[in-house]
Amino acid sequence: MAHLYAAADVGYPPAGGARGALVLGEGPLFERITGTWVAMVDEVAPYEPGQFYKRELPSVRAVLSGLDELPDLLLVDGFVDLDPTGTAGMGRYVHNEFGLTVIGVAKTPFRTATHAVEVCRGSSQRPLHVTAAGIAVDEAAALVRHLAGPHRIPEALRAVDRLSKGLPPAV
Repeated sequence: MAHLYAAADVGYPPAGGARGALVLGEGPLFERITGTWVAMVDEVAPYEPGQFYKRELPSVRAVLSGLDELPDLLLVDGFVDLDPTGTAGMGRYVHNEFGLTVIGVAKTPFRTATHAVEVCRGSSQRPLHVTAAGIAVDEAAALVRHLAGPHRIPEALRAVDRLSKGLPPAV
């Protein structure tokens, strides 16, 4: 059985609702994007600091339900756990519900996420903040460091971000 590697993100169109997006990648380093999937969700929970999963999880569920099989690894834009004691972030909810290995890659720090491993990519001095479930965080950080793409943001996350905004995944 072939392994599936995916990255997911959620965008919020001006007209309302949420657009869950997913890109599939070749290999765990996402050497090439091999497929895309989008699912719209009409109802979106209001924003609550530290409760972002309430807004994003329904869209991630919707986009994962469109796949014939679940990925072996899922990258998400955000945190798996919000603190070292394991307070669940969106990635942990996905891991618990689907049993997936999830790597959270956040662009900005969260005040309580002191356990996140900082990873600098490309020539950027601004780190990404890596958390994980189903894989050791140091192993996850090494994988993020080597993901395809020369810039701070790995190509898989850049592509899924664009797709979640209704744009083509590549320029």
